[in-house]
Amino acid sequence: MVFYFKSNVVDPPALLYMGKDKYENEELIKWGWPEDVWFHVDNLSSAHVYLRLEKGQTIDNIPTSVLNDAAQLVKANSIQGNKLNNVDINYTMWQNLKKTPDMEPGQVAYHNEKAVKKMRVEKRSNDIVKRLGRTKTEANPDLRLQREQRDALEREEQKAEIRRQKEFEKKLEKEKQQEQELRNYTSLLQADKMTSNHDNGNESDNFW
Repeated sequence: MVFYFKSNVVDPPALLYMGKDKYENEELIKWGWPEDVWFHVDNLSSAHVYLRLEKGQTIDNIPTSVLNDAAQLVKANSIQGNKLNNVDINYTMWQNLKKTPDMEPGQVAYHNEKAVKKMRVEKRSNDIVKRLGRTKTEANPDLRLQREQRDALEREEQKAEIRRQKEFEKKLEKEKQQEQELRNYTSLLQADKMTSNHDNGNESDNFW
């Protein structure tokens, strides 16, 4: 089971989601998207919350209001963290999550510690948690299929971009050839206008 939430502090609303338990978290870790940002309470057990970025977004330009929603959702779904003030939340891109065979379900590490960002939540905001709760939906998605469909669409977009680039380059080459042909034709016309004494019937050796 996966729980979905809408952070409607932005338009269109940002998508937040998390697994029901550590086994769903394991599937989310396995089939996450490159556009996903992962959130977790620092040094405490908590839900794994994901934010799916919009096209063109990066982890560095996420609106503060959306970050606050994600952080509050993580805190509210941590047994210990929900009771504490001044809780740190770690977040990083899904690609930075590291999974090794010896880890327990839902347990992760990082490929690059420096790529992990941190934000502090001073206290629980009931207003934010309730607002997100009103948007909550549940589903049992085929995460693998969704990822494969996403990847297939990306490949098609890449192929289309390559075709557009080739067509653009072909157009530029054709325009270049036409321009060269025009320069050659102009040069030829200018050469035809040039005359000499011989052309006028006045050969320099004829004095009579």
